[in-house]
Amino acid sequence: MTASIAFTLNGRHRVLPPGILPGMTLLDWLRAPVAEGGAALRGTKEGCAEGDCGACTVVLEEADGGRVPVNACLALLGQMHGRAIRTVEGLADGTPHAVQRAMAEADATQCGFCTPGIVMSAWAHARQKAHPGGGDAHEALAGNLCRCTGYRPILEVFEALADDGTLPPPLPPAASAEFAASGQVFHRPATLAEALALRAAHPGAWLLAGGTDLGLRVSEHRETPPRILALGGVAELQALSVEAERLVIGAGVPYGRLLDALQGLEDLRPLDAYLRRLGSRQIRGMGTLGGNLGTASPIGDALPPLLALDAAVVLASAGGERILPVAAFLTGYRRTALAADEIIRAVVLPRPPPGAILACEKLSKRHDQDISTVSAAFLLRLESDRVTAARLCFGGMAATAARAPHAEAVLAGAAWSEAGFDAAAAALAQDFTPLADWRGSAEYRLRGAQGLLRRLYWRVARPDLRLEVQG
Repeated sequence: MTASIAFTLNGRHRVLPPGILPGMTLLDWLRAPVAEGGAALRGTKEGCAEGDCGACTVVLEEADGGRVPVNACLALLGQMHGRAIRTVEGLADGTPHAVQRAMAEADATQCGFCTPGIVMSAWAHARQKAHPGGGDAHEALAGNLCRCTGYRPILEVFEALADDGTLPPPLPPAASAEFAASGQVFHRPATLAEALALRAAHPGAWLLAGGTDLGLRVSEHRETPPRILALGGVAELQALSVEAERLVIGAGVPYGRLLDALQGLEDLRPLDAYLRRLGSRQIRGMGTLGGNLGTASPIGDALPPLLALDAAVVLASAGGERILPVAAFLTGYRRTALAADEIIRAVVLPRPPPGAILACEKLSKRHDQDISTVSAAFLLRLESDRVTAARLCFGGMAATAARAPHAEAVLAGAAWSEAGFDAAAAALAQDFTPLADWRGSAEYRLRGAQGLLRRLYWRVARPDLRLEVQG
């Protein structure tokens, strides 16, 4: 165990003195007058403190050369142990970096508040665009809001940039660590056995995966939990395997890595497109499937596809493992079947059977970077133009993501027809009594869910039709 947080910052190895609160946000630490030899690094801005605006974007440099943009307002300082971090100050070496020059020359900056975060996203994108699925400039920019500049010149910069070839700095060793300060203890185990022992000893500790949900309680609500069990350094939770009939996804695998694994899997292409709307690249760089399951939010984007594909959760404790279907794991509003001594080790995601129809849908106030009002995932099997099996799963319609048994019963065995889907959509009123909140009324949610189900028919029957409008 070590008592000091150590990481590489802008190419320079840093060992922080004891006494720094490990559960503070990386953003707060960077902007304090202790970050870089006594000088604050205030190029990283605080905009929303929610991971929405991207003004706080920094980049994690991976040992394999990858660059992962993340929100410094949600990342906790203890999570950075053993990582390499690059801020906007770390790009320039006496003169502006090529990204910064390109932004200025394209008139892509006005007040400049959002520009440092945009620059960091662009620097990461210049390397990512060379990889499959990484070349979309709009997607790379979706996590950065600019309040006063048109996006056209910014997108042109993103599209024109080339990788600068900068090699990643050496990463400090990331052994098991424990940090304590001001009444807070932050555990960062490196093995599953260590994590399970700590979980059994401290069942009340925060279980921290990526932190894109729990981080809000620190950044917005300024909570200081007495004990945090951070799982990002547990090697076993980072395992990811793609098999002929299933994917086995470690609970600590970030969505960005999962999307890389989905490239080329034609049967899961709808899931790939859907997950690219889950937050932004910054959120997907830290957020995990295990964390989405653990929070059990009724609007958790990943949950309807897991239900539709009949995924299972592998739960581990010091006494062994057990496997539960996702449907049994979710027990209510932000409640799960996770025992006090267990953690989520992996998610087993079956691949669709040959010939099955998979669709994943999301209704939100804006296309990118927004929380779902209603989400849905559908898995259907057809034989001779007749539906032989249907799994219709929705989020945002009840206290937890759930299937629609009445609608499924109407559709299963019915002929593939517009009338059949209309009848199934009408049956959704028996399956759900949605709540109303500021994202949508109960009527809107029900009608939206019905529209998504009807649209499934037209997606398959008339693939030539334009069935949605994107700005």
